Amino acid sequence: MPALREQVNDALKASMKSRDAAKTSALRMMLAAFKNRDVEVRGGGGEAASEDELLASLAKMLKQREESAKAFDDGARPELAAKERAEIEVIRSFLPKQMDAGETEAAVVAVIAETRAATVRDMGKVMAALKARHAGAMDFGKAGALVKSKLG
Repeated sequence: MPALREQVNDALKASMKSRDAAKTSALRMMLAAFKNRDVEVRGGGGEAASEDELLASLAKMLKQREESAKAFDDGARPELAAKERAEIEVIRSFLPKQMDAGETEAAVVAVIAETRAATVRDMGKVMAALKARHAGAMDFGKAGALVKSKLG
């Protein structure tokens, strides 16, 4: 399977050929976010961002778009909310399948057992392990609340 960056580049070329302006715009925005992530990772030089870091950046973009769509709905701007939702669909197409509540709980329980976490103080260790294994596939806001309830 090609790397995420290649998939987005290929999708961009296809959307440009089909003259899909909305999709082209969203894909260019994703590539710009990847380049920004590369600069953050490199600092003064070195390698490009890893696949997990790119997935994390897409997850962040997805969350931003969802918040924006809700704000536009609340502000009675349905045309802008629809644009945000179209971008959400493009971003989601590159993310792994999202874990449902049962899968998330099973992953949290497994990581708590593996890391031998006992108290809320161990939450950072558990969350780091979850992010390493399930980047882009798990809602870490919900997972964090679940970890806290299991350890608390």
